[in-house]
Amino acid sequence: MTPLSTTLSDWLLQDRPAILVTVAEARGSTPREEGAGMLVGREACAGTVGGGRLEWTAIATARRMLEDGSAAGTLDLALGPATGQCCGGHVVLRLERADPGTLAALEERERRARDARPTLLLFGAGHVGRAMAAAFAPLPLRLLWIDGRAQEFPETIPAGVERILTDSLLDPLAAAPAGAGYLVLTHSHALDFEIAEAALRRGDAAYVGMIGSATKRAKFERWFRARGREVNALAGLTCPIGAALTGDKRPEVIAALVAAELLVAFARPLTPSPRPPTPARSVHS
Repeated sequence: MTPLSTTLSDWLLQDRPAILVTVAEARGSTPREEGAGMLVGREACAGTVGGGRLEWTAIATARRMLEDGSAAGTLDLALGPATGQCCGGHVVLRLERADPGTLAALEERERRARDARPTLLLFGAGHVGRAMAAAFAPLPLRLLWIDGRAQEFPETIPAGVERILTDSLLDPLAAAPAGAGYLVLTHSHALDFEIAEAALRRGDAAYVGMIGSATKRAKFERWFRARGREVNALAGLTCPIGAALTGDKRPEVIAALVAAELLVAFARPLTPSPRPPTPARSVHS
């Protein structure tokens, strides 16, 4: 999705007037969260504050402002019968005529949002990895796509995805921030085990997922215990991944299901366990 700041920059360069509509307050059940925004021009809109009658009212008000020259305004809306919406919440929208100062503030807000995104490390650029990268690219994640095989990456990397070509796959894992997620689906079960073990041993992951069957998980658990690792850490492993729907193994379907798992995992408060002092070993594919 094109950032609102990019659209606004284009409109300002073309001398196209616009109103920035922002959800200033959201109480109770509402279709969008505080900070959500949209741009309204005379003939086009970008972004959304929730759709339905709420958004229709915002667009109509913004276009009246464009015609009468108003600089700012506020809409205070209860989402009930009067608006034809049954959410039951309450929304306050802030409307402001966009100018270079608006653009600068919007760019800063988007920068802070980017910096706050959780990090996901995706190991493996095979057919499932490619489906995952395409599915995750539009999501509010910082996605690091890691493999040691240059030929496995597609010619065009999805926008916003950071490609990491390295033979030392554990190096990006060691450098990842606390609260990151790890999705492991390389070409090698042995490599999968090494990466999953290192992610679990960090003790601060929001999600550790490894592609495979219940049989693969059982084999990994035996291998993990045989290495003397903390057994309680195994509770943090998701394997199989995307298990909400069994039997459909199409990469695109798996990717959609795992995307849902990830967003739920990242929304949970992180309760880190102590990180073991022994550093992870380097692995070369």
